[in-house]
Amino acid sequence: MGLYEKLVSGEEKLSLVGLGYVGMPIAVAFAKKIKVVGFDLNKEKIGLYQAGVDPTNEVGAEVIKATTVDFTADASRLREARFHIVAVPTPVNEDHTPDLTPVEGASRLLGQNLEKGSVVVFESTVYPGVTEEICVPILEKESGLKCGVDFKIGYSPERINPGDKVHRLETITKIVSGMDAETLDTVAKVYELVVEAGVYRAESIKVAEAAKVIENSQRDINIAFMNELSIIFHKMGIDTKAVLEAAGTKWNFLKFAPGLVGGHCIGVDPYYLTYKADALGYHSRIILAGRRINDDMGRYVAENLVKNLIKTDIPVKGAKVAILGFTFKENCPDTRNTKVIDIYKELGEYGITPMVVDPAADAEEAKRLYGITFRSLEDVKEMDAVIVAVAHSEFLELSKAEIAGFFHEKHKEKVLMDIKGLFNKDEYGEGYLYWRL
Repeated sequence: MGLYEKLVSGEEKLSLVGLGYVGMPIAVAFAKKIKVVGFDLNKEKIGLYQAGVDPTNEVGAEVIKATTVDFTADASRLREARFHIVAVPTPVNEDHTPDLTPVEGASRLLGQNLEKGSVVVFESTVYPGVTEEICVPILEKESGLKCGVDFKIGYSPERINPGDKVHRLETITKIVSGMDAETLDTVAKVYELVVEAGVYRAESIKVAEAAKVIENSQRDINIAFMNELSIIFHKMGIDTKAVLEAAGTKWNFLKFAPGLVGGHCIGVDPYYLTYKADALGYHSRIILAGRRINDDMGRYVAENLVKNLIKTDIPVKGAKVAILGFTFKENCPDTRNTKVIDIYKELGEYGITPMVVDPAADAEEAKRLYGITFRSLEDVKEMDAVIVAVAHSEFLELSKAEIAGFFHEKHKEKVLMDIKGLFNKDEYGEGYLYWRL
């Protein structure tokens, strides 16, 4: 009986290392089919899961209460499992070089609790070669076991889209890979237990790693093009959204939109690819050009807010400005690597300390990471300008009267910055200086 059969029969368990926005939904999905140990170093997070609370809002409290995942912060419990999935974040450092600390730490912990006959699958986004050249040596050193003899490895890049209730683990084709044909077959069969859309068997681990890192690099470049178009069209006095809607009537036009590019994937993954390319003697041109444009958009928004304040004869220094939305994307509590902070910081350079409102965000996380305390929508009044930065459902429901109530009544022209183009610009003509990317 192979490992797959033992998992299905309940004789063996699967472990999930890292229970964030990616790992937790995977653990919950597998727990419907097999026995799962869910491990995370964060004891507070584990406590919430054990109490039936979903801090990520990815599956909801009711699902967490009902799941059979055995949540734990005790790394020794990993010894109970023989199939391990590592789903920890892979951020970048301040200088945009890969920060492999989380994946190295997870490999170290797992290696210390790795048993013979195990299969280890990494899901973290990395540049080609990390799994075999960095993670495997750590696993071998910490476990005293030999890869290919005592344990096997695979790679299956995560494709979960945080906050997306349509494109989920079950509905997205899963790329799988293994160090040999037998491992690939095992990894594929295990994932097929939960991925209704099926799996794609990549020919090697490096191919799977590369496929993942270019997915988000491609998206990053396309958004950068939209952002550059937005800058150009603003200089021409043309509405970018109107242009894109017109161009979008052609069947093969790619429907991307300008915006702030944050989060753990699109704004990070390209740096993993260019880092590896640099190490091999090739300096990226297109990828890094796109990154520079996207990384600069927060400053661009702040500069345009200042210009609009000047146009309406509102003193810049000390202006009362509200930023609605702080997370890296809509309807998601995650504030890590949000680009809204760039707007906040840039406005600070002009003597403006914005009020930040985000009913969907993790307030404690924002306070810890950025030193920002959120306010409520009720506090947004007598403003000189309002920036709607994130397309949360709650903001989409705001009426024109409610938005008008945010501003000081003395202003003949209200400065409204609609970054995502949520509202109908025709409704905000007279009495407004309406601006969007």
